[in-house]
Amino acid sequence: MNNLTKSEIIEILKDDSQNEQLFSEADKIRKKFVGDEVHLRGLIEFSNICKRTCKYCGLRAENKSISRYRITEDDIVFYAQKAAELGYKTIVLQSGEDEFYSRDIICNIIKKIKELNVALTLSIGERSFDDFKAFKDSGADRYLIRIETTDKELYKKMHPHMDFANRIKCLEYIKELGYEVGTGCLVGLPYQTIESLANDILFFKEINADMVGIGPFISHPDTPLNNAENGSFIQAVKVMAITRIMLPDINIPATTAMETLNPNGRIIALQSGANVVMPNVTSTEYRAKYEIYPNKICINENPVQCRNCIENKIKSIGRTIASDYGFHKKF
Repeated sequence: MNNLTKSEIIEILKDDSQNEQLFSEADKIRKKFVGDEVHLRGLIEFSNICKRTCKYCGLRAENKSISRYRITEDDIVFYAQKAAELGYKTIVLQSGEDEFYSRDIICNIIKKIKELNVALTLSIGERSFDDFKAFKDSGADRYLIRIETTDKELYKKMHPHMDFANRIKCLEYIKELGYEVGTGCLVGLPYQTIESLANDILFFKEINADMVGIGPFISHPDTPLNNAENGSFIQAVKVMAITRIMLPDINIPATTAMETLNPNGRIIALQSGANVVMPNVTSTEYRAKYEIYPNKICINENPVQCRNCIENKIKSIGRTIASDYGFHKKF
């Protein structure tokens, strides 16, 4: 079943009568290939400054309503240290595309965090080959660049002044350099078709991704898409479930955006193919300001509360917290 054709994927995405069967199948495949352990990744959102103008994102450079921040190098390492003390085996550094953080600054941060005996994921946007190489040489293990959509026309429409070919090139660079390759897509963007979602899933398989994050589009009031309808929670879970079926042993997060649309979103995702959760370990003073989309969950919880909350949820469905670094098996 992990070789579904494009037409078969389209049929599944169009037909809601078999959803429970689809989610159950994805859950069985998840259990068989990656087991019942859920990997927790501690997320540090260290800057909400971004040079890009993506039409769906609240961090876009043209949004003048947002209160901008940058976290210092020392504080980033401090948050990572606190996360390691809470038992996180992976730290995820995420930001807007903020050129203040030079190659040298990022390399210094990586080296200090790697001393904590954790795996490290970067999600800081498009960089040069030399930057990617320097980050890898400094100890970074994984790099996440979501393609968002493989429909070139839609990509162009949603990402003014960005180059689809360069996005692909960045994914090729990180693969060549030996990172675990992370990507993903938004489900429910305006003008997006079922066919393009099928192509997204096939793209994940084609590049042999190691981790894939899938979330519903959520309209932000301070963006050009402020009047657009939100994406469908169920459709996002379906795309995620098919991705699990197509790529049985990869890491798939239950994304926070899913819980913004459905109060049980992450649990439903974990029961439909997901095996990773990324609780926020940034202090509460910054969380509300990292507003990619509105109504984000957990913005008033401190890192300890976040950890305890998600751990209890995971245990409530008979799953356990992983104690290893959660690398894709091929690594």
